[in-house]
Amino acid sequence: MLLRNLNPAAGLCNGTRLIVKRPHDNLLGCEILTGEKKGDRVFIPQISCTTEGRFPFILSRRQFSVKPCYSMTINKSQVQALDYVGIDLMGEVFSHGQLYVAFSRVRPWDYVKVFVKPWTRCGMERSAK
Repeated sequence: MLLRNLNPAAGLCNGTRLIVKRPHDNLLGCEILTGEKKGDRVFIPQISCTTEGRFPFILSRRQFSVKPCYSMTINKSQVQALDYVGIDLMGEVFSHGQLYVAFSRVRPWDYVKVFVKPWTRCGMERSAK
């Protein structure tokens, strides 16, 4: 998954899912998996990051702005059409709008799986005396 906006016109936006097809020393040859540019082949360059002014020395690193994506947040899934969706509701969602987004990423409903906490009757059980 791409971690920053590199070229929105080419479909390279924060959250875009990619398959790395050809890794090279300074760039990655990738295929876009989602959105209008699905199937397009793109190159992701290595980016230099440096610190300036905060320390008496300069830190510099080079990295690719991608990470493995086995899951994503509901916010990252916006504007993406997915083939299969698993929704983890073990914790609460921030708002009902997020829940709508999570459920609307895939059709048909047969390809949506929801994981919820086991239901209990808190305070509803009568104790025998």
